[in-house]
Amino acid sequence: MRKFDKQEALILKELIKNPRISDNQVAKNTKIPVTTANRKRKILEEQGFIHYYVDVSNESPERGQFHARQLYIIKFKEGITRQKYLDEIKKSENFRKVNPRYHAESFLGEMDGRFAIILILEASSADELVEIFNGSIIPGIRKRHSNNCISDIITAKVTFPFRIHHNYIPIFNMEKGIIKKDWLNDWIFVPNTS
Repeated sequence: MRKFDKQEALILKELIKNPRISDNQVAKNTKIPVTTANRKRKILEEQGFIHYYVDVSNESPERGQFHARQLYIIKFKEGITRQKYLDEIKKSENFRKVNPRYHAESFLGEMDGRFAIILILEASSADELVEIFNGSIIPGIRKRHSNNCISDIITAKVTFPFRIHHNYIPIFNMEKGIIKKDWLNDWIFVPNTS
C-alpha cells in the first residue's frame, strides 16, 4: 500500500477542503513550491488517488427539501460472482439508461459469503422508488442473471447524507461547495499518510 509523503498529505488536505483550489494557492497555503505542488498533484491524479466529480443536489436541511431515498442490499445466490455481474451489466443498455437517474450510489460487496450489491436509490417519492426498484431494477437483474438469482433483499430508509468521503459533513463543515475555512487541518483525514 502506497504511503503519502508529508507534502502529498498537505496537498491532499488542501484539495479535500477545496477541489477547485489552484496550484498557486495550494503552494501558498502549504509553503510547498508551486512546481512541486503541481507535479505531485498531477502524479496523484494519474495514479488514480484523486478523483473529482460534481454532486448535483437541490436538497437542503435549511429549506426542508428532501428526496425519497432507500438503501437496498441485494444478496445473490451461489454462482453469481462479482466478475459475472460486471460482465453482464457491461452489455446491458437498460443498466446504463436507468442507473444514472435513480442510483445515488452503488457498491459491490459481500454478505454471508455471497456476492451482493448495495444500492442507494433516489426518487421524488417513496412510491416512485418502489416502482423503480420492483418494476425496473429487479426485473433487469433477473433478466441478466436468471429469475432465481436473488437470495435476499434488505432495505432501509435513508434520509439525508451526514458524512461523505470521510471529510464532508454538509450540515456542519460545508459552505458554497467547499469545507468551511474554520474547519481545522487536523480534522481532515487523509488515508495512508506517513
